[in-house]
Amino acid sequence: MSLRIYSLQQIQTWDEAWCLRFNRASGYPSICKAFRLISRLGDGIFWYCLMVWLLVRYQAAALLPVLHMAAAGLVCTALYKWLKRKTHRPRPYDRNQWINCAAAPLDQFSFPSGHTLHAVAFSVVALAYYPELAWLLLPFTALVAVSRLVLGLHYPSDVLAGIAIGATISGLSLNLIVN
Repeated sequence: MSLRIYSLQQIQTWDEAWCLRFNRASGYPSICKAFRLISRLGDGIFWYCLMVWLLVRYQAAALLPVLHMAAAGLVCTALYKWLKRKTHRPRPYDRNQWINCAAAPLDQFSFPSGHTLHAVAFSVVALAYYPELAWLLLPFTALVAVSRLVLGLHYPSDVLAGIAIGATISGLSLNLIVN
């Protein structure tokens, strides 16, 4: 039991140290402004625009991919809200006075990063249908994940969990559609 507690303490120490490193970038106004914009787009705006663009560009052929993205997004939302209610992990700026909250959070708790979870899930599903969009979706997804750290809203472990959960949900959904 004490080994497990020690490991959790080590993770928290690592998380706070890396969160502080990333969060220092928020002290530069141009960087902070750019990551606020990326984070805001990651609220859903980017993904809704992508789905509309796919429907306009590919018309009926985009209906299945767009519905697939929407379904994956709904599952992601339900799961991450459930996890946040169960874990009640405080935001980094609530635990450490040196971490600057550089953008308003959408909810109270930190684990997992819903922005990252959705960005990964939407990107994986979209790229399964439209791999030619990798040039846009992969950098944007990475920037959304980093934005959560720079803005002081999440720990690295929250973002890593978001990546894992988003990849798992989208992977499972693709297996359901393909098989």
